[in-house]
Amino acid sequence: MDNRPQWGTRAGFILAAVGSAVGLGNIWRFPGTAFDNGGGAFFLPYLFALLTAGIPLLILEFTIGHKYRGSAPLSYARTNKGAEWLGWWQVAISFVIATYYAVIIAWAMSYTVFSFKLSWGREDTVNFLIADYLKVSDAGVMGSLVPGVLIPLIIVWVVTLGVLFAGVKKGIERANKIMIPALVILFLGVVIRALTLEGALDGVNAFFKPDWGRIAEPQVWVAAYGQIFFSLSIAFAIMITYSSYLPKKSDITNNAFITGFANSSVELLAGIGVFAALGFMAQSQGVPVQDVVKSGVILAFAVFPEIINQMPFLPEVFGVLFFGSLVLAGLSSLISIVETFVAGVQDKFNVTRSKAVLFGGGLSAVISLLFATQGGLNFLDVTDEFINQFGVALAGLFEVVYFAWFAKQLNPLQQHANAISDVKLGVWWKICLSVITPVVLGYMMYGKMKERIINGYGGYPTDFVFNFGWTIAIGAILLAVVFSQFKWKSASLEVPKESTNKGVSS
Repeated sequence: MDNRPQWGTRAGFILAAVGSAVGLGNIWRFPGTAFDNGGGAFFLPYLFALLTAGIPLLILEFTIGHKYRGSAPLSYARTNKGAEWLGWWQVAISFVIATYYAVIIAWAMSYTVFSFKLSWGREDTVNFLIADYLKVSDAGVMGSLVPGVLIPLIIVWVVTLGVLFAGVKKGIERANKIMIPALVILFLGVVIRALTLEGALDGVNAFFKPDWGRIAEPQVWVAAYGQIFFSLSIAFAIMITYSSYLPKKSDITNNAFITGFANSSVELLAGIGVFAALGFMAQSQGVPVQDVVKSGVILAFAVFPEIINQMPFLPEVFGVLFFGSLVLAGLSSLISIVETFVAGVQDKFNVTRSKAVLFGGGLSAVISLLFATQGGLNFLDVTDEFINQFGVALAGLFEVVYFAWFAKQLNPLQQHANAISDVKLGVWWKICLSVITPVVLGYMMYGKMKERIINGYGGYPTDFVFNFGWTIAIGAILLAVVFSQFKWKSASLEVPKESTNKGVSS
């Protein structure tokens, strides 16, 4: 009998999945990526990537979790004991990401408070971020803990672990039912206010203006697949874990389509809001929109404070709305990330949920202190680049190749999904996963690996990049192999019988 925790409602699962997918990257990565890769023309490869990689991979992971009823390591082990390390690799990746992702949310919390009095000052918002707030030291130098980061970081972990202690239904589901609607309301406020600013339409026009000549460039298509891949929480072990809590009667394919399109809708909304604000900034400075376009940390924590400074009416409110949105988007994602290794530890070592949260989440919280030091921004930048490019993307490549070509599980998984879903999977799904996705991901990996080996990263010293880049990416694989050697103390590696039923309607 399957006594695994379950979501209380279908809406609870979808909100949790959307909450995981919608994170900081939707707001600060997507708008810049789209603008740099053809503007409005980028949406064609983006939509193609969503339909040929994003949603097919979501369906794959939803079906894996639902069929094999376990965390990523347990689900992989139930296909073949020798594949268990792949599940632990994805869990290790999530563990590393959790350690620095929490710190970025802490920054957003601080800036939410700063918004009330525009505490970042009127002069130089970049200097405030780097020197005054983060007190950044040289690359490789740890320095001391930064109190302004440490205090909100503690709050982030108290909230996250508190939700996880409460469980799947009473914790994760209940939290997402509050956070996701609140996030949508806050960010709609950001977009509406941004659109009322002078120059906003110039920014939006710049965002949507298509450069059709870019469509023929391979790197534009690679960028589209990369954005879809990184923004949907694929290969983090998250969606496998979350779908393992689904009841037997669950419409897997519909859930995947809803999650995928909801995530993309938020990205589109973010693009409109961000570029409306950038259009206002460009007009205020008398420069073209392309001169003020940034992405990532600088966009969120330096450019937006500068935009807020220039607003004519209640700039403090806009600041609270924007940074509050970042906090909510980050927390919903962090909860899902930590849940992957909580579930993995529970399944493998037969411990209570409380002990798994205390061990897994607690250890992640302690390690996150590294990123709250004066050297934290440099450590974070390099770790994020390597664990994403040579962790998430590479693990995703291994995942699709394993299920499509080695385990040959696409037919059984297709049958399982079709038995319980309204939208039936056809040959397109198998072609996407067995051919299109591996080719694109393989091409991405080859290009990125070649670039990093030849050019290094970000101008950092080579030894620093090796110690906090390659070592962490390779270390995640080694850690996965070690964990896979321990014996299972609780779960059986047999596929639960009830998960193989046919003809169940949703």
